[in-house]
Amino acid sequence: MTEDSPAAARLPSLYIPHGGGPCFFMPDPQENWAGMAAYLRGLAASLPRRPRAILIVSGHWEAPAFTFTAAEGHPGLIYDYYGFPPETYQLAWPAPGDPALAERGAALLRDAGLPAGLDAGRGFDHGVFVPMKVAFPDSDVPTVQMSLAQGLDPALHLAAGRALAPLRDEGVLVIGSGMSFHNMRGFGNPQAEAPSRAFDEWLGAAATAGAEVRADSLTRWAAAPFARLSHPREEHLLPLMVAAGASDEAGQRDYNELVLGTAISAFRFA
Repeated sequence: MTEDSPAAARLPSLYIPHGGGPCFFMPDPQENWAGMAAYLRGLAASLPRRPRAILIVSGHWEAPAFTFTAAEGHPGLIYDYYGFPPETYQLAWPAPGDPALAERGAALLRDAGLPAGLDAGRGFDHGVFVPMKVAFPDSDVPTVQMSLAQGLDPALHLAAGRALAPLRDEGVLVIGSGMSFHNMRGFGNPQAEAPSRAFDEWLGAAATAGAEVRADSLTRWAAAPFARLSHPREEHLLPLMVAAGASDEAGQRDYNELVLGTAISAFRFA
């Protein structure tokens, strides 16, 4: 494989955890978030090359159609978390937008028969700027956020990932930002550990399978062990479908840890 071959140029697609609110930028005496922060800090160095842009889908934005931030300049930040210290509402991550990438992403989806639109007024929510401020602290990589599609159909989000896959050969890092376990009543509850581990084991087997088996498993994710305990609502899991759909290769588990007593994983798709 030569350095300028398509496979050499291709960036992976990622499914990452984005933590809880602005957790990485607050005192953490028990180091609940230390391992996750270390994983995020290492992301850029783990890539085969520096991305020219980032396309990231967060579990915190749903729209009738897949919608892309299309602001000229920096899109701004949405501090969509509540009850945290005042300084966490002053966090900055002034990455530039990329309207051309937004247009390209929407066109790829439309060409695949999927609903897509642009929003020039939308900023980055905390599912974007919190983990990206850790992973790309210089905020110098142009970034576009894509919404989930209302209805949260896993097959539709897998299809969106497949449609967006060509971006990986164009220097774009495709990221799904969520949490592989997302039950607010489960965090810190000892009774949630065993169910979260069971779901995490299933999710790891599904994500690391070949593309066809993976797609079938993820489409039927709600039948997994303790699926609805792990995700009473699946908005934090659906970004995985986009990342997984963007690759024909078996995935690999990139990160795994007990966080607040629950199993959390990240996945990479070459």
